[in-house]
This record gives sequence, structure tokens and C-alpha cells, in this order.
Amino acid sequence: MDKKPRQTYPTDLNDKQWALVAPLFQEKTSRRGRPRKWSTREILCAIFYILRSGCAWRLMPHDLPPWQTVYGYYWKWRNEGVWDKINAVLVEAVRTREGREARPSAAIIDSQSVKTAEGGEERGVDVYKQVSGRKRHIVVDTLGLLWLVVVHSAGVPDGNGGKRTLQTLFEHIKGSLYNRWCRLKLIWADGAYEDIVAWVKQTYGWRLEIVRRPEGSKGFQVLPRRWVVERTFGWLGRYRRLSKDFEHQTDSSEAMVYLASIHRMLRVLAG
Repeated sequence: MDKKPRQTYPTDLNDKQWALVAPLFQEKTSRRGRPRKWSTREILCAIFYILRSGCAWRLMPHDLPPWQTVYGYYWKWRNEGVWDKINAVLVEAVRTREGREARPSAAIIDSQSVKTAEGGEERGVDVYKQVSGRKRHIVVDTLGLLWLVVVHSAGVPDGNGGKRTLQTLFEHIKGSLYNRWCRLKLIWADGAYEDIVAWVKQTYGWRLEIVRRPEGSKGFQVLPRRWVVERTFGWLGRYRRLSKDFEHQTDSSEAMVYLASIHRMLRVLAG
């Protein structure tokens, strides 16, 4: 770890926040190679700086660890599935603190179309919203906590993207980490998912309930249950790295969404 004092940033982890995630980064130590110069805490602080500020990796301030080191750990942890695992642990912690069951029985699904900055995987055009880029499909609980994100081309209709997202969710259910989903019974969605209601019930046994706008209503209107997932998109929008999809790979796009969720929950839990 660098011994020189550095400037503190609003995205830095304080002692309480670090104590919540430190046990999740118990890495095996090796006597081979050079000793580590930078602590895991400093690496995380640098990643959160990139996420919140929206700057490029190469533009990272010089008082933070070198961008090559930070990106290397980010990429390593992304490929090992560390970000979604930490997100899952923190979601259960927040739910327990709020007096809820750790494993939810209901969820909300929705998508957000975002522009891409340049080339990369799975890019397309959302003809309804006139957005060229990708879609972020998310599943949240009734508190608005992020449970799952799937990123795909914006040209994929919500019904097809919803199928892909729920298939991924079911695959997670079968894993030991995600057995919390065994309580899931009900999912709320908007009218774009109406075509897959029967498919969801027949395939997974979940009830997909469509929340519709009142007949004759005009302009903006807060709709039951659906406002929860819209608020989650608002929370994610505070992180400038998510203002567009700057990532080349969809795995990195999903990782950045999980990181934003993790950072927010650490702030909530640390109070």
C-alpha cells in the first residue's frame, strides 16, 4: 500500500463501509512474486471513483493506484463473478435491516435503453424510444434493491429481453448462492411484457402481473409497483459512468450496474 497520504474523495470507503465488504475479499496469499503495493480497499476506492465520476481509466488521478492495476483487478473480479456475489450479500443485509425476509417473494422487472459511446458487443436500435445502443434489463425487489441485471442490444423487444432476463434469473436460482429466489411467486411489469405472461407461468410457475395505466390518463402518472423500479433507475443515474454505456463488453456493462448498486447499499448500511 502507498505510504504517502493522498487526497480523499467523496467516493472513498470509510471504515464502516470497508468493514462490510472486507470479508468478501479474502484472497489467497502467495509467497511468489513481488509483495502487493496497493491494498484491496484502495483498489475499490479507485473503481468507485471511476464509476461515480465517469472518467476514463487512463484519466484516473495520480494519487490513486495506477489505472493498469485498478483495471486489472476490476477485470479479474468481474470474470470471477465477485460483483454480483457482493451485491447479493448486501441486498440480503439491507432487507434484514429493514425488517424484511432476506429472500423476497415478489419483484419488479423493467428495462432502460441507453446510448453506447462507441462500438462493442450487442448494439442495436430501440425503434420505440429512438435510442441506438443497449438495454439494461433489471429485476428489483419491493424496496428497489437490484437483484439482477442483464444487458443486451436495444433492438431486442422488451418481451424477448424479459424472457432472457428471467431465464438468467432461473439459472441463478439453481445455484447455491441464489437459492433465496425459492420464495419468488410474483413479478410486476408493464404492458410491454404482456406477451410472455403465459410463458412465465408455464415455464417457471411465477405469476407475471401487468400494471396498466388507468384508462384515459394522460401525461406522467405514478403507477403502483412500477414506480419502485423507476426509482432504482434514478439511483443508478447518479453514477456518471452509467449515463451512457461506455463498455465494449456487455459483461462490463452489467458489472458497472452491480458496482453502482453495491456503492449505494454500502452508504445505506453504514448510515
